[in-house]
Amino acid sequence: MELAFLSNTDIVKFVNVGGIFPALLILIATFFIIRLSRSTLDGFGDRNTSYRLLFKQISVFLQFALLLVGLFFAISMVLDINDDGFRLFLGFIVIGLSWAGKDLVASLMAGVILLFDKPFQVGDRISFNGHYGEVIEIGLRSVRLVDLDDNVISIPNNQFLNGSVSSANAGNLDQMCVFQFFIGCNENYSVAERIVYEVVSASRYVYWQKPIVVHMREGGVPDGAERFAIILTAKAYVIDGRYESAFSSDVHRRLKKAFQKNNIRTAGEIEWGP
Repeated sequence: MELAFLSNTDIVKFVNVGGIFPALLILIATFFIIRLSRSTLDGFGDRNTSYRLLFKQISVFLQFALLLVGLFFAISMVLDINDDGFRLFLGFIVIGLSWAGKDLVASLMAGVILLFDKPFQVGDRISFNGHYGEVIEIGLRSVRLVDLDDNVISIPNNQFLNGSVSSANAGNLDQMCVFQFFIGCNENYSVAERIVYEVVSASRYVYWQKPIVVHMREGGVPDGAERFAIILTAKAYVIDGRYESAFSSDVHRRLKKAFQKNNIRTAGEIEWGP
């Protein structure tokens, strides 16, 4: 059964009711294929760590492609239109979307721009608008992050076009981590500096193919403490950004024990000690 519109000009033969059910089946199948492809590629990435980010990026492009193909076939099952009708219909769609879904269309276009411009990629750990976490999905409408507390944060795509975003690993598995330690101004800073280097380099999470550096300076203790201290800043790469928190905990735990063993007091111990 078909409902005909504009039959005098034969522009649109609209709607093919018999095609509605097949169209729904196509959309449902597309949804499950997208989910299956995403879980399959994520599984490949987890089993092959070196290629995890590559599989995630392939997954994003594949989801976009499958969605577009599924929508095309679903619409073609329902609508029977010639070339003039197609252009007319497309014009109506564009006008309707521009009025009713400006933010949605902006997010969709921004999602495409993010995929090709690549300010960050799936798997990157980024900072944006006060949020920090790993990009787990660049979707049609939003980017999803998982922060260090395992909270899932959704940010509309179009926001990234008007703000500054920083990527900690820029498409690589390894990622720089920066640790700051504060010791008393009268403590043996040369011994402390050596201990910091040894502790960081001994961690099982450190990425040895990139350098480890330790910087020293004197300055104020942050967060309102009225005290000067020797600030030791260690910069090292973790083997995988997912181990950032574990790397930090491992380094701080080992360093605390090493400082106590060598009688080096931190600024906090001096301020709150007996």
